[in-house]
Amino acid sequence: MTPNPSGIHITGILPARWGSSRFPGKPLHVIAGKPLIQHVWERCRQCSRLDDLLVATDDDRILAAAEGFGARAVMTSPDHPTGTDRLAEAVAGLPDATHIVNIQGDEPLIDPALVDELAATMAGDPELDMATAANPLDPADPAVADPNVVKVVISLSGRALYFSRSPLPYFRNPVDGLAVLRHKGIYAYRRSFLERFVTWPPSPLERAESLEQLRALENGASIKVLPTDDTSPGVDTPEQADHIERLLSSATH
Repeated sequence: MTPNPSGIHITGILPARWGSSRFPGKPLHVIAGKPLIQHVWERCRQCSRLDDLLVATDDDRILAAAEGFGARAVMTSPDHPTGTDRLAEAVAGLPDATHIVNIQGDEPLIDPALVDELAATMAGDPELDMATAANPLDPADPAVADPNVVKVVISLSGRALYFSRSPLPYFRNPVDGLAVLRHKGIYAYRRSFLERFVTWPPSPLERAESLEQLRALENGASIKVLPTDDTSPGVDTPEQADHIERLLSSATH
């Protein structure tokens, strides 16, 4: 472990809920011999900037499985409307945590270096409320028009200006070197900001786009967006789980 600056304690949390309209029980779906959530946890165990790592779940089966493979796990309410609310409940029981990295429990190929970079960014900038990441897309990529792919535009200083499910930006004119940025669903928070965030009601733009991060922007938050080449896919369906299994199998042969 690389010691964090004095007074800073960074905790990685993997929210994992049982219910999913497209994929019930997803965290325990077995991929290459291990539950999905175990793959993510093992990747995060390679991080050097996390002082603590735990799974936050709403289901006894996930709790038991996580503890079975050696993870620290906590139970949270099944009634949370969002993963961020689940995160905040878990953080309430972690008095030492000053910063939190919310790592999606369905990204079994997440790059540990990206998690570390987010943690280091938050630890190094007292002005930041949040940090996240995005990878470039060719403006001609079909994903640009896919509403399931969230796009972000950033300021010249690297702060988020807006997130959208629509193509963003709209290229009325071609601009050399200006890529479309696909937002990755990983977030780092300052604890005090996270505690405020979950007290705010869903904001108008958040409700329009179904994107929580817009609530932060609408309330004046500063969100640093880190560029990354990490294009690791998430798992939203059984078909995507099969794709990940093929990727993992090919990597071990």
